[in-house]
Amino acid sequence: MKLADYKYLELLNEEAALKEISTKLGSEALLSSSFGYEDQVILDMIYKHAPEISVFTIDTGRLFEETYEVYEKSLARYQINIKVYYPKTDDIQKMVQEKGPNLFYESVENRHQCCHVRKIEPLQRALAGKKLWITGLRSEQSEFRKNIQQTEWDEKNKIVKYHPLLHWTEEEVINYITKNNVPYNKLHDKGYPSIGCAPCTRAVLPGENFRAGRWWWENSHKECGLHQ
Repeated sequence: MKLADYKYLELLNEEAALKEISTKLGSEALLSSSFGYEDQVILDMIYKHAPEISVFTIDTGRLFEETYEVYEKSLARYQINIKVYYPKTDDIQKMVQEKGPNLFYESVENRHQCCHVRKIEPLQRALAGKKLWITGLRSEQSEFRKNIQQTEWDEKNKIVKYHPLLHWTEEEVINYITKNNVPYNKLHDKGYPSIGCAPCTRAVLPGENFRAGRWWWENSHKECGLHQ
């Protein structure tokens, strides 16, 4: 199937679209979850309306303890199989031995290398052979994300991407979480709108944008490469 075959999903509401995906693609469609607000909303919708969709997460080895806590709560609440992908041990060992455990603070190049080893390569393994990748991207999160389409072709990973919450506001996301008693990462209550690896994420200060807490020591594009 081509991208055009999935464009009709944009005419449906989020729950109906996920149900359609579940019925037609089953486990060939998958949600990538970092257990942030948006991913938790989609996970709740999948549990209720689209149980055939598979779910995976990437454990980089540098996550916050709070992230593991919401992971555990999600497993208990939804009784769903969340497949975990880890970086390759040999790649981690080689990188750390050559450049140290906190190489990402030294240069943008080093940070990109770390993101590739810990996140991009595991993602590529997770997506291999699948047909549709569901994400929690929202257009108001950044300038880059403001310009993406709700269904799009990811040339790098050779897969269709679908962003069910693309046009949701943060208020709508939080309202859904509250109304449906969805487990969420408690770092959100402490000023962390976007949560990644612990050494690379801080709370956002008043007046800063959504992604300001990610790789805050850089002035570069605030993306790790998962969504290029």
